[in-house]
Amino acid sequence: MLYYLFKYLHETLHLPGAGVFKYISFRAASAAVLALLITILWGQRFITLLKQKQIVEGVRRLGLDGEQQKDHTPTMGGLIILMAILIPTLLLARLSNTYILLLILTTLWMGTIGFMDDYIKVYKQNKSGLAGKFKIFGQIGLGIIVSATLFFRQDVVIRHHNVPASAATGETTVVDVKATKTTLPFFKNNELDYSKIIPGLNQRYTWLVYILVFSFIISAVSNGANITDGLDGLLTGTLAISGATLAILAYLSGNAIFAQYLNIMHIPHTGELAVFCTAFVGACIGFLWYNAYPAQVFMGDTGSLALGSIVAVLAIVIRKELLLPLLGGIFLIENLSVILQVSYFRYTKRKYGAGKRLFRMAPIHHHFQKLGWHESTIVIRCWIVGILLAVLTLVTLKLR
Repeated sequence: MLYYLFKYLHETLHLPGAGVFKYISFRAASAAVLALLITILWGQRFITLLKQKQIVEGVRRLGLDGEQQKDHTPTMGGLIILMAILIPTLLLARLSNTYILLLILTTLWMGTIGFMDDYIKVYKQNKSGLAGKFKIFGQIGLGIIVSATLFFRQDVVIRHHNVPASAATGETTVVDVKATKTTLPFFKNNELDYSKIIPGLNQRYTWLVYILVFSFIISAVSNGANITDGLDGLLTGTLAISGATLAILAYLSGNAIFAQYLNIMHIPHTGELAVFCTAFVGACIGFLWYNAYPAQVFMGDTGSLALGSIVAVLAIVIRKELLLPLLGGIFLIENLSVILQVSYFRYTKRKYGAGKRLFRMAPIHHHFQKLGWHESTIVIRCWIVGILLAVLTLVTLKLR
């Protein structure tokens, strides 16, 4: 909204300084600061409100010396983060941008599903929360929306540069191509065309492949984030690292000069996503003010399901989704630890009559707690691993 206001002030009234709002870098920095301030300044009041309404977590969390009771810590704190993302985005981003609208929808869509899950746990006293099938339906529904948007919207294109316009004059031009390609890391000609995954598939039906792939990615990252949210500050810090990396990738992909220099896809208008991403990072860092050990509030599924889905959709729209196993390595490891633990237990129980475990406890961060690691130690070391993975993700832009 402020973007359009200052655009009017600059172009119509020629107000000095109003033109600064046309720069993505300025609006992205402003979004980060605003999200940070909203989270910190509003956070304490919201936590007090949650306590008054008895919206507290009714489960036990594993502590260093066995089971540690944390029944009276407020939950649903994800609402703080989501508001801190949406307010700066609505104020500072170009709301006519298809990608921005898609990310706003993602935030509201999965935030609502997560809220319903937390509501059932808190008010219905049902520890299972929303049935898993409804979460899956919600994630698949989001996958369908993302797939249809990217496939059918005419402004979702890849821009090719240095295409000869005339053999006689040698002039060059740019061409916008409606393509179903994505980035394939570590390869020189690093593009994978979804329309060629299934031999003989008519290109007009590629959006069905989109649905399968994107729904799987959204579900995997969203559930991975949900599983990772088991220690104070673990998920929040990890998400901030991922969000900052995606902000850089979105800005580079949307900038013609940087995209051409790095020889990566130039996707027009994705640079605007840097505003959303920095708001995302600012909100996560601000939430750490209250979520760091010992946590004063938990984000709950309201936050974890929505924020994980946001990371997935961000990667998808800038066509870097195949980098998610690297960038989201922490989520991948957490997911795999649960899958391996359950699979191995069932296998050994069927074969030997008694189930055995690969880890002392899953997800794997609880395994380290059982080994005697302090909660803060595990969290900080996971952040360090997350930073290393983020650096490697950015290195793949040139490492082919």
